[in-house]
Amino acid sequence: MAPATPYFVANGVTNQERDMDERYPLTYSVDYPDRDLNRLTTFFRIFTLIPIAIVLGTVSHVTYGGWDNNGTAYIAAGGLLFGGPLLMILFRKKYPRWWFDWNRELLRFTQRVAAYGALMSDVYPSTDEQQYVHLEIDYPNAETDLARGMPLVKWFLAIPHYFVLLFLYIAAFFVVIFAWFAILFTGRYPRSAFDFVMGVERWALRVIAYAFILVTDKYPPFSLE
Repeated sequence: MAPATPYFVANGVTNQERDMDERYPLTYSVDYPDRDLNRLTTFFRIFTLIPIAIVLGTVSHVTYGGWDNNGTAYIAAGGLLFGGPLLMILFRKKYPRWWFDWNRELLRFTQRVAAYGALMSDVYPSTDEQQYVHLEIDYPNAETDLARGMPLVKWFLAIPHYFVLLFLYIAAFFVVIFAWFAILFTGRYPRSAFDFVMGVERWALRVIAYAFILVTDKYPPFSLE
């Protein structure tokens, strides 16, 4: 019998987990805080989250503001780019690199805020440094990797994932509440709860990569790993 492959741990993820994740063009992990977390900021997390959530909102949504009687001023930061990449892939078989970079960096920022909100770290989210969240997306070669008509139907093909993710996020909500109590009483985030929340986010990000930022035609697996 062949000897078992050793499982090394890096950034809180075993090499087995990382290998499974790398089969998809998106990889995601969060460093497990193997230490006592700050009970005070955990208790008030819903309030400490507000400032960075406002910052995130300013770059991920369109804001409308009144000018004067002559009209309305539109201040648009953007959000994830979907329509532009769809049209470029459909008509030009191109995915502009700076559009890809924008989507990737916005997702990274969003995931730092989400991980902080889910109590996975007590380090305040940065607007530009990756910190404890590691999200990588393969830049696609649109000529060879992306089929011209697929962006028109990916959102539809991903419908089964939407239903599964709805229930997974409901479960994750209660897991985070459980983790909140666990941190307050023990200072630690239970590893099984941490891995579950991270797995749900990984699943959702794969669906986003496939159906919304259109960087891959590979169908997302139904897996938390």
